Amino acid sequence: MSYRKMEYLHRNKIVYRRYPISDHPTQTYNWGWYYEDGTHQYYSLFNSKSKITSTKSYVWHLSVLFYLNDFTQKELENLAIYLADKENGFITFTINNSNIINIVLSIINTRTNKAPKNKLRKVIFKDGTGLEVSEKLKITGKLIGRNKNASASDIYEIMLYLHDQGEKITIKKISDALNVTTRTIYRNLTDELKKEKDQLNEELQS
Repeated sequence: MSYRKMEYLHRNKIVYRRYPISDHPTQTYNWGWYYEDGTHQYYSLFNSKSKITSTKSYVWHLSVLFYLNDFTQKELENLAIYLADKENGFITFTINNSNIINIVLSIINTRTNKAPKNKLRKVIFKDGTGLEVSEKLKITGKLIGRNKNASASDIYEIMLYLHDQGEKITIKKISDALNVTTRTIYRNLTDELKKEKDQLNEELQS
């Protein structure tokens, strides 16, 4: 089941998406923004079909939500319990209540003004652009594939986009998007990227 019960988040006006605040785009378009050096400030939770599949991911989601919202401890606890309920469609495994409370307390006690670690993004689309997946992929590939080297960061950007759209990540799709050969992708696909690719694909299957 990929359906998520988002009513709780909407009813409580919980922020789970945010565009970059202080990072300035290299170029602005009617569909969104391009950051040549990338930005870590784009948060877009629950934007793909994948679910939370590990405790590490669960903690990260709660940390981001805590960072984006002015939660009291009780509000964070309630949200944590809601996300941990498999019937609500956010998570694939079971966490008992005592572990949930310990995680919440850890997040509360280690709170800083520093943003949680986030993935680097170069191309960000506005919500409701009306663009098809193929059109977005073409735009993304054109912007970040301006050189024919297909750097690790370029490959990763395409992987993240495919994942966000619920598409299985393949070498052929990456090479097509960046307009390079599959051999170029294999040559620049680091062990870390291979592991991330497998993990992202596993999330979509959950």
